[in-house]
Amino acid sequence: MSAITLVEFHPGKDKKELKRFIDLPWAIYKSDKAWVPPLRLTVVDALDTKKNPFYQHAEITCWNAYRNGEHVGRIAAIVDQVHNEFHNEKTGFWGFFECIDDQEVTKKLFAVAEAWVKAKGMTIIRGPANPSLNHECGLLINNFARDPYVMMTHNPAYYEKLVENEGHKKVKDLLAFEMPSTHFGERVARIAELVKKKSKMTFRPIDMKNFQKEVGLIQEIYNDAWEKNWGFTPMNDAEFKHMAKSLKDALWPEFCILAFKDGEPVGFSLSLPDINQVLKDIPNGKLLPFGIFKLLSGLNPKKKKINRVRVITLGVKQKYRASGVPSVFYYETYKRAKEMGLWGGECSWILEDNDQMIAAMNAFSGEPAYKTYRMYDKSL
Repeated sequence: MSAITLVEFHPGKDKKELKRFIDLPWAIYKSDKAWVPPLRLTVVDALDTKKNPFYQHAEITCWNAYRNGEHVGRIAAIVDQVHNEFHNEKTGFWGFFECIDDQEVTKKLFAVAEAWVKAKGMTIIRGPANPSLNHECGLLINNFARDPYVMMTHNPAYYEKLVENEGHKKVKDLLAFEMPSTHFGERVARIAELVKKKSKMTFRPIDMKNFQKEVGLIQEIYNDAWEKNWGFTPMNDAEFKHMAKSLKDALWPEFCILAFKDGEPVGFSLSLPDINQVLKDIPNGKLLPFGIFKLLSGLNPKKKKINRVRVITLGVKQKYRASGVPSVFYYETYKRAKEMGLWGGECSWILEDNDQMIAAMNAFSGEPAYKTYRMYDKSL
């Protein structure tokens, strides 16, 4: 068998290898009908060490794998100083992994990623994280025939075998629940309204005219609500604003809901229209010259090109969690979906041991998680 060549590069310095790195999925998934081509500019942003504020406290190195001139794999290794300080860990991450169904190529890629983070003083490597758990993460291990929702990963079924054969073990599963808006009937409405009345909380959509102020309120809730969650790393002001800016144009204000008690912001829920339904019509992942018109048209709710949403994040400050507010957020989201004629959507991701959120899902849908995304650890 021909030798495998690995090319190490820094994404901020080698544009030629970066372009190849970004292009590879189009070859890997050319026969996968469920794959949704990403917008190339979003991948560039995730790897932009100069403009993305994540890299103010993290570093990344990437590798492309070649055999006989053919591009056969890629991987990135990441060390995030904030994650390790917050969790008192020495954990590095791997991400952006793509590979043909070949264990030898996989072995080479993981070996260099593991060696790189170990040389940085790390004792564990975790992944996939692209590039962190505040971004796309997790390896899909079931239901590969279903299209992913916006900002959720997708991969071939054989990746699980490739990763586990290199000694990586499950550390946590991330669950996705799907349900139609028709599941929210009169009984659910009565329960939700009762919780709202009992909690004495008010709910309203985000005020897009005061977007930056609203983002500040959401950040306050976010850093309190997720503080004790597995894998959580707080985002600083620059990161949070960067994330908000990247999502702003894709927001439907009705689906970004804030909760208040006596004027204090206590919770929020963010659902995004599933723009993956539009990105399917932009197969090259490029906005220019025509992709931008397809995207803008698809994002217009009146065009009815998107019929589902993803509840991407939902948080309630710790002292208010027992109030039943998460259930109200789900109800308010799906009530809006029903009013707009949407099919429904996905709630993801939810930690496998987040009993409160899973109970809320079970109460509304009665169905188990339909997709599972796995995070892996390996001791170095």
